[in-house]
Amino acid sequence: MASLVSSAAAPPRRAQILIAADRLPTRVGLRLALEPEADCTEASDADSAVDAAERDQPDVCVVDLAAPSQRLRAAAEIAEKSPSSAVIVITALLDEAEFLALVRAGAAGYLPETVDPARLPHVVRDVMRGETAVPRRFVSRLVAELRGRDRRRNVLLPEARRVVLTSREWQVVELLQRRLDTRSIAQSLGISQVTVRRHLSSVEQKLGVSSRRELLDLLA
Repeated sequence: MASLVSSAAAPPRRAQILIAADRLPTRVGLRLALEPEADCTEASDADSAVDAAERDQPDVCVVDLAAPSQRLRAAAEIAEKSPSSAVIVITALLDEAEFLALVRAGAAGYLPETVDPARLPHVVRDVMRGETAVPRRFVSRLVAELRGRDRRRNVLLPEARRVVLTSREWQVVELLQRRLDTRSIAQSLGISQVTVRRHLSSVEQKLGVSSRRELLDLLA
């Protein structure tokens, strides 16, 4: 009997989910949908969501904030400060430009508020396995974005030395090439100006240049 007990499979670990929504009914609804299979915590705005994600490192962050700028900022900063957390953004109105911005920021899912609550536990399990959760009509745009990202990550320098930049570094560089200043880059990506400077410093070091001007000349 003892051997049977000791060999019994342990119950599966419950997912740890952060629900970030600025409306109480939304938080309650998401918790009711997810709690049967997960342990949930809540945040009521972007700042508290980022703080909670950095502190707790949840498996999944479900972001349903009313303002698009807050959704993007929360997704970008959570992806940066808790890279092991998959971010799913839920919105009242699906928008392709926002979808692409969220993908670039590191989000793993983008869903309408009309999604069937019974589907949410399945979505969470899928993104925890590394899959993405996006509406069917955005799949082709996602594939194109990912293909373009892979091409852009590699920089072949004049002496045939290949340098690989992270996706975020490329996003910062691309905005710099459009002549945006530090503040504008930060606002566009939903990150801090300090983070922008840190990424640019990393890129300059990788490419062996000492200024933004040299960086732009090299990539021209």
